[in-house]
Amino acid sequence: MRVIDERLSLTSPSDRHSRADRRGRETTESRADGPTCPSSLIVVSNRQPYRHEYDDAASAAGDDQSAATATVETRTDGAAPEPTAESGDRSITVDEPTGGLTAGLDPVLKQSAGTWIAWGDGDADFDVADEQNCVAVPPDDPSYTLQRIDLSDEAVDSYYYGFSNRVLWPLCHGFTDLVEHRSNDLEWYRTVNERFAEAVCEHATADSVVWLQDYHFALASRMIRETVPRSTTVAQFWHIPWPTAATFQHCPAGRRLLEGLLGNDLLGFHVDRYVERFLDCVDRSLPAAAVDWGQRTVTYDGETTRVVATPMGVDTESYDRNARSSGSSQLSSLLERYDIERETVIGLGVDRLDYTKGIPERLAAIERFLEWNPSWHGEFTFVQTATPSRTEIQTYERHGELVRSEVKRINQRFGIQDWDPIVYTEDYLTATELCALYRRADLMVVSPLVDGMNLVAQEYVAASVDGDGTLVLSQETGAHETLGSQALTIDPTDIDGFAHQLERAVSLPAHERKRRMNTLRNRVFDGNLEWWMKTQFDWIRAVKTERHRSDSTRDTDSGADRDTDSDSDMEFGPHEPSSSV
Repeated sequence: MRVIDERLSLTSPSDRHSRADRRGRETTESRADGPTCPSSLIVVSNRQPYRHEYDDAASAAGDDQSAATATVETRTDGAAPEPTAESGDRSITVDEPTGGLTAGLDPVLKQSAGTWIAWGDGDADFDVADEQNCVAVPPDDPSYTLQRIDLSDEAVDSYYYGFSNRVLWPLCHGFTDLVEHRSNDLEWYRTVNERFAEAVCEHATADSVVWLQDYHFALASRMIRETVPRSTTVAQFWHIPWPTAATFQHCPAGRRLLEGLLGNDLLGFHVDRYVERFLDCVDRSLPAAAVDWGQRTVTYDGETTRVVATPMGVDTESYDRNARSSGSSQLSSLLERYDIERETVIGLGVDRLDYTKGIPERLAAIERFLEWNPSWHGEFTFVQTATPSRTEIQTYERHGELVRSEVKRINQRFGIQDWDPIVYTEDYLTATELCALYRRADLMVVSPLVDGMNLVAQEYVAASVDGDGTLVLSQETGAHETLGSQALTIDPTDIDGFAHQLERAVSLPAHERKRRMNTLRNRVFDGNLEWWMKTQFDWIRAVKTERHRSDSTRDTDSGADRDTDSDSDMEFGPHEPSSSV
């Protein structure tokens, strides 16, 4: 058993300085050399970076400070929003990005004075916007335009909870038995994609870069390409897995989705196997498409799409900083809140409550571990934080009920006075609280049945500033391709094998834990969110240059030398995006 007082940071001041210079920690130099978009940037995402909500409690209490928040918002015409019949004197609060891609892109949009187009899901969103549903953000320093798309309840139910998450999400994760075909969902999905595409076209110029995010917009890219100037660059990143051709055949309108995605100049996935699966689906489903497997390009309908793999990272600096700033009093408060003994060995799971995350299989492995190791009863506690998600979909609601019932059953089976083996919570944890748990956890279990990347594994590594934790990682995550050699690999469906790796994790010698974690931290800091965005923009510059050359060649004599249009003249090859890798 390891005592908490022995888990003090072993990183020397000189090591910290080195990591600040070499591993992506924020410095004056790194801030000045952050990711920059090659042209005016238009981001399209389902989730918005800033959300305006009414704070009726503050209004009722006469909270002058919160009320002032509503008056500092700036419309794109520079005027403060006029009070509406709906708003009156009600206070408005602003939810701002706290992590992930949203927080990472925010400074890039500020720098480029670009445009972000997203679904406006806050109840005060449109009362602070202008007639075009635009608002200048951030609230305290307006630097770019946020245009909100107003979706009806029916549109949200069919486009988001319907086709996006009843068809594409289960299909891409291989759960074909959970795919639900509802009569209006596909048409609403097409309609919403069309509305987003129309919004893009209002802002796009010949030099713009349009960057769409994820599976909510599989049809939008082609709609955009057919309307914007030819020199406009259209790119998309698909953040979830791409299914095998055998699975993809279950997709309704699969051909239309492929055609839509081939409206992009650049299409990105996290890892190589998703690129290969996508090309295979195109090769099988679109006979008119020419797939170049070597260059990873598809030529279809006179246009070429380059398909690339770049694994997404996390904001390592913020997780490192939050972990270091988490004091012993904050950790003590967390342990006391959840009735966890200070000296117990702690396992941790952090997940959305989603059937792809493998939580029931994880609980079964913990149960098997406890069966085999009665000596660990009272000495090992597994903390599972779960965030309820998409509860409007019955499959998710049933899954949550299953997880909660399994936790209860296992605790009843093994729990003793003053100790339950599993602490389960759906509480909201602040970023600092989460990093305090990451830092304290002896082992982190990341065991999805399938996952496009899984950023939680990287968050844990970035917050493991003491270098003394162990990552137990599913082989079915995209993150396994870069972290797997230094993690303890599991097949999440092999319960006995999973339990054996838990046994190994709690008994690894200190020197091996530190060696593995040191290598993991180097990899996670080297491939952080800033690196990922720089690499994306390197690729965008490359395809933009290639499109310009191709268009220039079309305007020359057909018999002229066309060597300048070859792939070998690109700034870098399709599998080596830049020297910063």
